[in-house]
Amino acid sequence: MKYIIALNGKKYEVEVEKGQATAVYAGKAEPMTAQAPAAEPAPQPAAAAAPAAPAAQEGLGDPVKAPMPGTILDVRVSVGQTVKEGDIMFVLEAMKMENEVLAPKAGTVTSVLVSKGASVTSEMTVATIQ
Repeated sequence: MKYIIALNGKKYEVEVEKGQATAVYAGKAEPMTAQAPAAEPAPQPAAAAAPAAPAAQEGLGDPVKAPMPGTILDVRVSVGQTVKEGDIMFVLEAMKMENEVLAPKAGTVTSVLVSKGASVTSEMTVATIQ
């Protein structure tokens, strides 16, 4: 569901997914649940419905996860590439803002599970590093 929220005189479009959410107040996270209305969800455009790569294609190593739902704007790594902790691996658009997905550790990229234009969900594995 999409909502328009006004904050400090600016309007923001926010998309909320059905499920569990976490509210953060003054640095303290508290779980919260949202009730979805009985209305049917809006149909998704064909371009935004990029299929996720199957888990069988994941490489060895630690997963790199999307921090929030959004669309991959840029993939800056490839399989076999060496990365340092903090290197930019992906650029993710969420709520009309570009967010950098950084390498959580130094190592070699063993899989890249998304491509430019793919839609991702929160905590979805987008790559692995060993």
